[in-house]
Amino acid sequence: MAKQACPRTTYGQYLVKLAEKDQRIVALDADLSGSTMSCLLRERFPQRHFEMGIAEQNMVAVAAGLSFCGKIPFVHSFSMFLTGRAFEQVRQSVALANANVKLVGSSYGFSDFGDGATHQALEDVALMRALPNMTVLVPVDPEEVEEAVELALEIQGPVYIRISRSPMEYLAKEAPGASLLEPALMADGGDITVFANGLMTKTALEAKELLAQEGISLRVVNVSCVKPLATEHIQRFAADVRGVITIEEHSVIGGLGSAVLEALALAPKPTSLIGVEDQFGQSAQSHEELLQHYGLTAAAICERARLLMGKGAK
Repeated sequence: MAKQACPRTTYGQYLVKLAEKDQRIVALDADLSGSTMSCLLRERFPQRHFEMGIAEQNMVAVAAGLSFCGKIPFVHSFSMFLTGRAFEQVRQSVALANANVKLVGSSYGFSDFGDGATHQALEDVALMRALPNMTVLVPVDPEEVEEAVELALEIQGPVYIRISRSPMEYLAKEAPGASLLEPALMADGGDITVFANGLMTKTALEAKELLAQEGISLRVVNVSCVKPLATEHIQRFAADVRGVITIEEHSVIGGLGSAVLEALALAPKPTSLIGVEDQFGQSAQSHEELLQHYGLTAAAICERARLLMGKGAK
């Protein structure tokens, strides 16, 4: 079995590691520290962890104030509540003010499968991507979770990091980007380029293996930084193929697919977007059950690739 880890635990452990070196780092949480794993920092540095209760708006506003006092606040909640419930404060107090606040949204997409639509963030990338000054990161595996935290610490300004609740495999890269800000070539191919991120990158790699048996060659590119998007890299990876597919655990509106289409607007390619089609989530017995139900699968990528290649559905 491939090596895997819980990205939330990886995140919490690495935040503690960085906090040991940088006393400016503080953590705020909204009654979910045992789930977001900011509890690990609380255990190590209790005086640098602030439990704000179920009051996300207030938490974000306090974090902005702390940032202007020289602290580097890492702010935690489920992705839905951090970006949705506190959107006004994220916009006004953090993004508009260009405050040095790091927003860490846990349990994105369908990974909180048991709690249903109210807890499943399928719009968070669109919301954060629309805000000026905001960097948006969606790590592909536990190693990139650490890289995202380190990059967020280096960036002077607002950052949103999207972290899954589900275990993630460590994935090898054929050609990593110079940093997380650049797309990484996971596996090369000559017919169709698939842009993906998060758990969907592994799904794209699975589709590549399936389509190879049919003579269709996929290039799989991981895009962990949705904003600022490395437009020139996206254009280069799309330039020499017949079509493009995007897949994301997010609405097809406003996320990775939309960003890729914007990047390719001056040099368009036949493009197919795979994501959640303008609807809410629901409760289920497992994360995998919801991914299957909403068509976020290797089979869906294979079907779109065949259509782009003019081979029709199988």
